[in-house]
Amino acid sequence: MTTDSHATAAEAGSTDWADKHYLLVDDFIGIRILLRESLRNLGARHIDQAASGGEAMKLLAKTRYDVVLCDYNLGEGKNGQQVLEETRVRNLTAPSSVWLMVSAEKSVESVMGAAEHQPDAYLIKPITEGVLLTRLNRVWHKKQVFREIDQACMEKDYLRAAKLCDAQIEVNKLHELELLRMKASLLLKSGEPEKARAVYEKVLADRDYSWARAGLGKIRMNNGEHEAARQIFQGVIVENKYYIDAYDQMAVAYQLMGQHEEACGVLEKAARLSPNSVPRQRNLGLAALKIGNVSMAEKAFRKCISIGEFSVMKTPDAYLGLARVCGLKKDAKEALQWLLLAQREFAPEQIGLRAKITEGMVHHETGDYRRARKCGDELEAMLAEDPVRPEKNICMELATLLFAVGVKDAPAGLLCYVVKNNHDNQVVQDEVQKIFDKAKMGDEGTSLIIASRKEASDLMNKGVLLWKTDKLNEAVAWMRTAREKLPNNLRILFNSAQIIVSFLQQRGYQADLAAEAMEVLLYVDKIAPGQQRFAQLMEQLVQLTPPPGPEEAVAELENAPPVPEKGGKAVRERAG
Repeated sequence: MTTDSHATAAEAGSTDWADKHYLLVDDFIGIRILLRESLRNLGARHIDQAASGGEAMKLLAKTRYDVVLCDYNLGEGKNGQQVLEETRVRNLTAPSSVWLMVSAEKSVESVMGAAEHQPDAYLIKPITEGVLLTRLNRVWHKKQVFREIDQACMEKDYLRAAKLCDAQIEVNKLHELELLRMKASLLLKSGEPEKARAVYEKVLADRDYSWARAGLGKIRMNNGEHEAARQIFQGVIVENKYYIDAYDQMAVAYQLMGQHEEACGVLEKAARLSPNSVPRQRNLGLAALKIGNVSMAEKAFRKCISIGEFSVMKTPDAYLGLARVCGLKKDAKEALQWLLLAQREFAPEQIGLRAKITEGMVHHETGDYRRARKCGDELEAMLAEDPVRPEKNICMELATLLFAVGVKDAPAGLLCYVVKNNHDNQVVQDEVQKIFDKAKMGDEGTSLIIASRKEASDLMNKGVLLWKTDKLNEAVAWMRTAREKLPNNLRILFNSAQIIVSFLQQRGYQADLAAEAMEVLLYVDKIAPGQQRFAQLMEQLVQLTPPPGPEEAVAELENAPPVPEKGGKAVRERAG
């Protein structure tokens, strides 16, 4: 790396680099020394070094770095993409921190893989000191523009973040386009799609940007206009075949319409362009398995396991999916080996029930009906012992297995539970009907689906009617019962939170009820993130929360942990 003192002085500008903390991650000590000397020429004093991804994660967990320079290829273990990925997931850097990804890789595959996790810049080796300092200075100043916005985003206070975008646009015309893009995204998260639409249309009036058109597609999709959304995403891809998010969104649109073969085809194209995404390979494998494309599912799951070995996104779906693939190929031995590996790699509470379901399916698919029935008996006993039901897809897998081994009542009950928790989702109901049809219970299944849908609708409507007729105490109590019966019904969860908020608005603030509404909303955000009503109701709840008195404020500060978990800080600060 060459040294250019004039470039150093010019690019350093007014930024004080001396007191900032730096982390250099590269498996070659020579590169780390060159980077360290370049930073020292800026006056940097606090420079840490890591020779591997694992070592980098330990340092990132201990220190909040202002600047991270991370190589893409780090030898054995985590690569740079996976280090960045885990750092983002665990919130180990501040919103104002700068992350520069460094690599000798120039392939589209590598650059796109790293870019999907949004480093602040991607630098191709060899890097001169002048180039490094130019990019560092440019990115640092840009990060300061977005610093408060990013902090508000971390706290899930999206409306405040959107307002901060407006404030920055007034004084930072250089970054106006990026601020508008972020503002529109935040308005979508805040449950303000029409305001987001206005921003996208304003941008498109000046120039055709892929991200703005894709944003309009997401609004259409959220409104239930799935085919219109699909057409928009298709148009974006025609204009820019490397806009990967459009592929992912188009696949979702197809899935929401029940067109699983088309969704699988889109995901396959996306995975060819950017194959190093664990979630995308997982989604491709699951989509391929759903339509019976065993060879494609096998390829995707094996790739997912390979690239996910050292990733925070590592998923049991790939291991269980590959076990299912091997079962469908009549290779019981390899199927059970993958199943055993999955049970070693993941905690029992994360995988226990699903592993037993997969084991039963493998035995059934390979013709070992005695062992399949034994798994079915064990699972039926587990259902009888525990009233809590698993999430939708697991319920449907379990019902499919139980029907296959000759059980009737328990799987029918599971499928009714699925319908009740998705009583306004026709695609889910169609999938449930297919399971009944396969079990030769088509007419009976249709009747059960209709009855379940009505039961859930009546349950919700009675609570809403009590609310509308100003019987707020009864409405709150009724919706609490409804949540207990159908804990994953989004309509019931949202209406329950809405009724509590209305109660607080009309009858005055009550801390226990506010905490109940907060708990409901955070649960919704956990099981179905990105719902528009979440941000709207959260904002209403925040506005109702009174500021603490002096004693409470002091106690709150004293009890606050130094590094809050994601979401925790938002609740504390809003309560203040």
